[in-house]
Amino acid sequence: MIPFLPLQAINASFEPQLSQAVQRVVQSGWYLLGEACKAFEDEYARWLGASHCVGVGSGLDALTLALRAMAGLYHWPDRAEVIVPDMTFVATAEAVVLAGLVPVLAEVDDNALLTVAHAEKVRTARTRAVIPVHLYGHPADMPALCDWAGQHGLAVLEDAAQAHGAEVGGKRVGCWGQAAAFSFYPGKNLGALGNGGAVVTDDDDLARRVRTLANYGAQVKYRHDVLGVNSRLDEVQAAALRVKLARLDADNEARRAVARQYAEGLRSPHVVKPYQGDTARSVFHIYPLRCAHRDELARHLAARGVETLIHYPRALSQQPALQPYIANPTDPHPNALCWAVQELSLPISPLLTADEVSHICDAINQWSA
Repeated sequence: MIPFLPLQAINASFEPQLSQAVQRVVQSGWYLLGEACKAFEDEYARWLGASHCVGVGSGLDALTLALRAMAGLYHWPDRAEVIVPDMTFVATAEAVVLAGLVPVLAEVDDNALLTVAHAEKVRTARTRAVIPVHLYGHPADMPALCDWAGQHGLAVLEDAAQAHGAEVGGKRVGCWGQAAAFSFYPGKNLGALGNGGAVVTDDDDLARRVRTLANYGAQVKYRHDVLGVNSRLDEVQAAALRVKLARLDADNEARRAVARQYAEGLRSPHVVKPYQGDTARSVFHIYPLRCAHRDELARHLAARGVETLIHYPRALSQQPALQPYIANPTDPHPNALCWAVQELSLPISPLLTADEVSHICDAINQWSA
């Protein structure tokens, strides 16, 4: 079986440095808010080209804390609206609700990305922010979205949970808006050994407020100026991330090489390759194939020893938990719904071999719907 993501093998490829880094933390006796976290925050901010990186407990926490910080600093009214693309992981909209704000869903384009046209269609007088999602590792059109947001006085929070290292115009995602949220879930391009996330920003006040909110609302121990939460990137995760960050650019290039082989090798008329075959811009956290008979193709590939997944089988507008909170739950978004019923994620990782990719391509090309 060709696994969708051989996580154990990927982590093994970082040995012995990975285990040595963890062992140093264990032996240090300091497990939260220590030197490993500070070093990772500095290194990741520098790698991205940002001023601040605040490590937190998860990608969801990163989104939620960034929104809470923005709402407080920018004096947003109660139930201010935040534009979110309808096709993304549920955490993007969950964070809006958890921050006490109202998600407004927007249609996506043929690449499952938010555009200015789609965002403008749902903008209202209550809109205060927009969250472009760099879905599957492909960057949204940040120059256009930031220009549009600036014209209307809107904040931009990038959901970069799947796009560590992706660039637009030579500038890494995470450095375009007022802030960006990253996830270090183990399966990400930059994955920890457990949960982790980060808020990245150039705004000193925003970084300070996020860090305060994440530490029980305190800047000084036992003085709690605001109601916060407990969301810190622990030392073990930070140490592991430092080891993996050193190889991230090379690993992203390895993913692009796999994507190029897919783009060249897939010839079936029954599938749609992502991004019209372009492999230069995405870092391919996911290789999102589309097929009108997705489930049949998935069964065919499983029978030939290929594991696949779906990202995501429901649009946000189809999620029961979000229905009471969405401002426009019945707006039609045919592109988002099409992605929900057609997307099939093929295996992709820095360790996937050319022979394995050839086997997958052959299996797809031989299949008839």
